Amino acid sequence: MSKRFADDFITAVYADEDGNILDAAGLTGMGRTGRTNVALTPDDLIPLPESADLMLLPGHQAVGETSDGEVLPVTGQAVAAILPAGYTRLYLPAYERAADAERLPLYGYTAVVVYHDDLYCAAVYTDKNDKWDPAHYNTPELKKLVKRTKKDLPGNRIVEQVAGCSLKWHCCTAQNLFYRRWEAGIPASPVCNANCFGCISLQPAECCPSPQQRITFRPTPEEIAEVGVYHLSVAPDGIVSFGQGCEGEPSLAADNIAAGIKLIRAQTKKGQINMNSNAGYTEGVRKIIDAGLDSLRVSIISARDEGYNAYYRASYQLADVKASIRYALDHGVYVSLNLLYFPGYNDRPEELAAWQAFFRELPVQMIQVRNLNVDPDAFLDIMPEETSKPVGTKTFLETLHKEFPQLVIGSFSHYVEG
Repeated sequence: MSKRFADDFITAVYADEDGNILDAAGLTGMGRTGRTNVALTPDDLIPLPESADLMLLPGHQAVGETSDGEVLPVTGQAVAAILPAGYTRLYLPAYERAADAERLPLYGYTAVVVYHDDLYCAAVYTDKNDKWDPAHYNTPELKKLVKRTKKDLPGNRIVEQVAGCSLKWHCCTAQNLFYRRWEAGIPASPVCNANCFGCISLQPAECCPSPQQRITFRPTPEEIAEVGVYHLSVAPDGIVSFGQGCEGEPSLAADNIAAGIKLIRAQTKKGQINMNSNAGYTEGVRKIIDAGLDSLRVSIISARDEGYNAYYRASYQLADVKASIRYALDHGVYVSLNLLYFPGYNDRPEELAAWQAFFRELPVQMIQVRNLNVDPDAFLDIMPEETSKPVGTKTFLETLHKEFPQLVIGSFSHYVEG
């Protein structure tokens, strides 16, 4: 990288045709909020995390800002940072998209620049949880541990499924079953009642490839209980979770899951039973809660019908989601929201106001802010048009925290003490 005029100059970066990442000397690094490219400031930046990845954006030309405020394209591809869990991006990469550019794969693209003679990204550190450090996963002994569990639970189709998720798709929640620790997934439903635009387990063939493969079977209560007891009996801070990236909506398998939970609790009281759900099928959610669910994490992108319907394209309504959350709170279930976050959308004033009303009505315990993995332009094409300037991610989070100080804002599931 060439020498900048000053070490504190924020410099745009780009990739040449050989994939080398270079700095565009003299051009200020920019980020994107919604469809708007803006110059970044030091307050927007943190050092690029060691476990972050860099990704090139084919068909997307890097841009930077001149000292006169003019946005200029750079002769090279835009570059994005893909952040590890625990970081919330503030800005997308700035770029000019070619008319014939293909849709980008499902990743959470974050602006990256050069600052203080090093790579920085536009993000904040939202939550610290060493359990999800990449260093704990994909270790050399994983294959041996998978074989051990297959031997312990022969013929269990759930084990076969999460073994593939662990070794092929590198899913951390799947791997925890074999490491015998923390949160482990129990996929249970091959079908869904939504058609999420950014679904990670099912995408139309002409679209971006899915990063996981959905299950094709319906586990029995006995299979569910066998895996649940196996994990919760030995795992420190043990959690079993329904609703994984490799399945549809777990509440649609309510009968089997509820029966499985009852079988688990007949054999062990240890650990926590969680469900990740869109919460749209209230009848199924109620059955699972009544069977002994401890915590519920609800995937959600908007507290407004217009935005919710545009993204989820579901057979239910946002009112159904609220009814499920109300039932969970009334029955002592710990409720968190898996807030799918996109700079320039969630932080619009109308979205923020809707969230404030939502939390006044439904005092959930936590928001898990998750960078939405999606092609930015394709996402904005389907969502409601912007009507006013976004307030910014930091302001969005600070406003919620100020009004709802009891609301935990983080990135990870928290182990709920009984």
